[in-house]
Amino acid sequence: MKIESTEFAQGQPIGRRYTGDGEDVSPPLNFTDVPAATVELALICDDPDAPTARPWVHWVIYKIPGDARGLPEGIKRLETLTAPAGALQGENSWPSDNVGYRGPAPPPGSGPHRYYFKLYALDAALDVKPGLDKQELLDAMNEHILAEAQLFGTYER
Repeated sequence: MKIESTEFAQGQPIGRRYTGDGEDVSPPLNFTDVPAATVELALICDDPDAPTARPWVHWVIYKIPGDARGLPEGIKRLETLTAPAGALQGENSWPSDNVGYRGPAPPPGSGPHRYYFKLYALDAALDVKPGLDKQELLDAMNEHILAEAQLFGTYER
């Protein structure tokens, strides 16, 4: 399985548009070679280089239909989504406005940070509510992961 973006390549800078310094919208993502047995997909984006919370969670989205082959730019910051149909979003690490995608916003002068978009193919529909945090989602996915893929980009202030 593979995850890519048309807006940044593996290990390359994430465009300002997708950061806290820009429009802070989620980047478009494409999924390929998803296992045929996939029932649902889930995605977590985090920053292992954050100085305060490691990792700093930027996005938790799950219950993405198994036949989805990507996510469009600008997923709304809502717990329950109509596009992709049935998808739910959880909590990021921000103290407020903490549902959905929040883009890179590292402390100035802290050097380049890495932002990992981790995609999970699941063999079952998760019986979960909206608003899960990263650990709750990982716990719910336990023993249901068919495949994993990741894409990382960088950002520096």
